[in-house]
Amino acid sequence: MDKHSYNVSLKWNEGRKGIMESPELPTKIEVATPPEFDKGIPGIWSPEHLYTASVLSCFMTTFLAIAEFSKLEFKSFDCDAEGVLDKIEGKFLMTEVNLKARLVIDDESKKERAERILEKSEAACLISNSIKTKVNLKTEIIT
Repeated sequence: MDKHSYNVSLKWNEGRKGIMESPELPTKIEVATPPEFDKGIPGIWSPEHLYTASVLSCFMTTFLAIAEFSKLEFKSFDCDAEGVLDKIEGKFLMTEVNLKARLVIDDESKKERAERILEKSEAACLISNSIKTKVNLKTEIIT
């Protein structure tokens, strides 16, 4: 695979808010300081939300590719993510991203294989492999 670039720009709007967009995408995203910080604004995507969402969406797309390649049939997939912000040695860091994946399959005998594919997907996720944050995966496979 060749080297790829992804372009994003941001324009400050007012206060602690800005508008983020990409020439490659149709939608703009309003971003702001999260409410836990001084002058933070609730109800708007924050860098911390976007960071967590990046890990989550990469895990999903990696899982979908590996499941397809492995010919794993499933009825549904969903996943929640919790990004944990902590202060370490005086610096704020995203220390953990906890993923809680739920996979529904038809065949009980493929449960162990499905578990391995989910774990392989987390290990192969390029975003998880690009960050120093610990990514924890908890799975639930339902038949």
